[in-house]
Amino acid sequence: MAVPMRIPVRFGDVFPHGAFVLGVEADRDFEKVKAGVVDSQVRDKETGARVWVVRVLDATPDLRAGQAEVKVKIVTEHQPVPPEVMPGTPFRPVEFDGMTVTAYVDQSRKTPRVGFSLRAREMRAPAAVRSGKAA
Repeated sequence: MAVPMRIPVRFGDVFPHGAFVLGVEADRDFEKVKAGVVDSQVRDKETGARVWVVRVLDATPDLRAGQAEVKVKIVTEHQPVPPEVMPGTPFRPVEFDGMTVTAYVDQSRKTPRVGFSLRAREMRAPAAVRSGKAA
């Protein structure tokens, strides 16, 4: 059985009610930060390109406290630009293309648990927003 480390997933399966960008920032290697390295941004192990973290608000209405904000990593040399703000709101609706999920064991807690890391090839405005139709 050949199960890939990064499992492809569809945006709608991960965010069935949509998502909104909260911010985009460089993924920092804190060991490099502590060592005083000027360029402490994480680099992708396969390509060497910079890794960016997109903070996302999951619009699913019944999430528990602390579950609504997730991070999606994008590997690209230049900082990704979020979609435009939806008129009349502070929200930036977003969709991700080329999404993958990677499972890992989070051992930083008293009881270890399975966690998930999300990656995407790129982000863009949802089709309804790009065409001027409110979703």
